[in-house]
Order: sequence, then C-alpha cells, then structure tokens
Amino acid sequence: MALLEVEDVRRSFGGLVAVDRVSFQVIPGQIKGLIGPNGAGKTTLFNIISGLLRPDAGRVRFEERAITGFKPYQIARAGISRTFQNPSLFLQMSVLENVMVGRHNRTRWEFAGCGLRFPGQPKEERAIHAAALAQLEDLGLARWAAWPAGALAFGQRRMVELARALATEPKLLLLDEPASGLTTKEKADLAQLIRKIRDRGITVLLVEHDMSVVMGLSDDILVLHNGAAIAEGVPAVVQNDPKVVSVYLGGDFQNVIAGKKPPMWLR
Repeated sequence: MALLEVEDVRRSFGGLVAVDRVSFQVIPGQIKGLIGPNGAGKTTLFNIISGLLRPDAGRVRFEERAITGFKPYQIARAGISRTFQNPSLFLQMSVLENVMVGRHNRTRWEFAGCGLRFPGQPKEERAIHAAALAQLEDLGLARWAAWPAGALAFGQRRMVELARALATEPKLLLLDEPASGLTTKEKADLAQLIRKIRDRGITVLLVEHDMSVVMGLSDDILVLHNGAAIAEGVPAVVQNDPKVVSVYLGGDFQNVIAGKKPPMWLR
C-alpha cells in the first residue's frame, strides 16, 4: 500500500504549466528522489503536497485519505512535514524555541489555553521543551539550543529546520534541496542522517540537485522535465534512461555522479 499517492496533478500559473499531469507513489519506508532542472516543477509539486498550493486538477492522497485542498497545518497534523530550499527559521528566536514551534503541532492547547494558563498547559509546555531538546540532542545541535537561530552558519540552520520538521513526528518528510550550500563533509553527514531518519520509520521524499547525493540515497527516483514526468525507477534504471542521459546529463552521467561535471541545468 502506498503512503503517498499523487494522481494526475496539474498546476499552472497564467499560461505557464508548472506541473503537467504528474502521477507517482511513495511507499512506506522508502527514500524517493525527485530530480529535474530548475523550473521542472519540483518545488511546485512539493507545495501542492504540503498544502501551500492547490492543484488545478488531480488529487493527492495520504494513507488512502484525500488531502487535496487541506491547509498546511492540517497536512502537518496528518503526518507530512517539510523543509525548504532556503531555511525558513525565526532568526531572533533561539534554536530551541524554533524546534518547539514544530512540536506545538502535536499538543492539545492552542493560543487561548496558552495565554490563560489552563490546568495542564504548563505541564504540556514542559513536555514540548523536553521533546524539542531531545530532538536537538539527536541531531547534535544541543550545544546551540540557547543561541539565536540567526547566529548560526548556513549548514547549522538547515539542521535546525530539519529538527523542527522532525519535531512534528511526521510519517512522511519532504526535503527540498537539503544538500544545497553544504560542504562535502556536511553532505556526507546529511546522507547518513537521512538514512538514520528512514531507519526510524520515517519515509522520505527528496528533491536534490547533487547527483552523487540523490543517487546514493534514493531507493527510487522520479525525473521531471517541463512539469511532466519523463522517467521513474531505481537509480540504475534512471541513470541509463536515454531521455535522462541525453536531455539532462549530456550523455556523461558517470562524471556527473562523481562530481567532475555538473548537470546541464547547472552549467
């Protein structure tokens, strides 16, 4: 049974078709890669799945439940969380407070209860604090818990955003270019961390431009071009698909994976 089903989804902006009748599935326990050039529709597709955009046609199902048109907080409560291409943090808040924001999605008390300090709310707030701190410790970020998020380096901000996404206790984690801007060592550490997250029972859907990262991590890959799916399968199949090799990688796939030659869309 599929965890996520995207069925014939289409989205346009004026006369530009950003996502053109795309269908695919994500299986529980899978790391699925989503690749394609800039403008291929990857982030638009992520925005549709996470509720930031509504499709013009088609539907999205999660755990066999239609979630098309759900608001982002409803989708997060259903069990889907995400990160963004550029870390989206509250820079004046502490690292710990940023992660606690994600944890509030799993609590009983809303704004009124927190403001009026209803019985049970302080205890729940302490539990949120403890759970957020445990998440930071798990990702090796506890030493910066009291720091303002804006004082961190770019790679550290990415990890804080990941910690916040994990604090929602997702069943499906959407990662939008998580290796962008990271050093070679940070990319290797990230790949190891993503495998660890998958081993904890969290399914991963990954958008990534770094071919060595996506090919080394993914169990299955979907390739988009001009908003449409042109190839799908295990990495060995995708990297030998004639459309992928000729259109995207200039016929020199192995050098792209090895990092000796960038994909055509990055030149």
